[in-house]
Amino acid sequence: MTRRFLLWTLIVVLALSAAFVLNALRGRLGWTATTLSPAELSEQLSPGFTWTRPEGDGPFPAALLLSGCDGPQDNVARLAARLAEAGWLSLNVDSHGPRELDDRQMWRLVCAGQLLNGAERAADIAVALAALRARDDVDPERIALIGMSHGGWATLDFLVLSEAGTVPPLLTEWPATLPARRHAGIRGVVLYYPYCGQASLASVSDLPTDLGYRFLLVEEDTIVDERECLEVAGSLLAHDADVAVTLYEGVTHSFDQQDISFLSPLEFDRDATERAIAETLRFLDTL
Repeated sequence: MTRRFLLWTLIVVLALSAAFVLNALRGRLGWTATTLSPAELSEQLSPGFTWTRPEGDGPFPAALLLSGCDGPQDNVARLAARLAEAGWLSLNVDSHGPRELDDRQMWRLVCAGQLLNGAERAADIAVALAALRARDDVDPERIALIGMSHGGWATLDFLVLSEAGTVPPLLTEWPATLPARRHAGIRGVVLYYPYCGQASLASVSDLPTDLGYRFLLVEEDTIVDERECLEVAGSLLAHDADVAVTLYEGVTHSFDQQDISFLSPLEFDRDATERAIAETLRFLDTL
């Protein structure tokens, strides 16, 4: 009886493990959601677009801002304001509200990788990039992507898909107005404590090396493994890409987010936030 019980226990554990692995890989294969045309996805998302424009006539350099898995919070709004002061136009892309994923029980599934993973959210970047490039007050040759946590995962996956010429899983095709190299004009990316693990395309596929990368990581991060991002950064360096990594010590994941869920182990750190914003602006000034 004991041997039979152990055998069945082992079978259940293996089945659960296989299900977990398949779920982690599902975004690469485009299994989870209905695909939309670029026009349909743009219509769905555009009510959640928040534009922040600097003073003046332009054309301005522009940044796409991608929030963490809990949706746009104060850290994104704060950064948008600082970007405007520095002369950058920005588009904050809300991937959650238009999909009704802004309820706590729903965005927790996004955080767990059960809904809207990085490869799927790359579709949002594609249509937002098309909207950004369509504006007369945007310099299409000076664009930056800035992603926080899950937004960093989506940013990396978008760049991998663009480099490979592979349409993101949630799109039927690339937006027609994007250039042949869909990331053309993107001069740099800033990645705040991104996910770079096994479900990230960047962990197994090539990123473009003709733009700059800045990784702002948390030492001993308890939410994502920063060592996996160090491996991605190392691979980019090996291919002569412009890469720099900053490790923030003594802070938690999402250290720049003041509005945090009740009982969350994450903590806002004002000093680290100011240092990260300053580092972001210094990098953008070189683009």
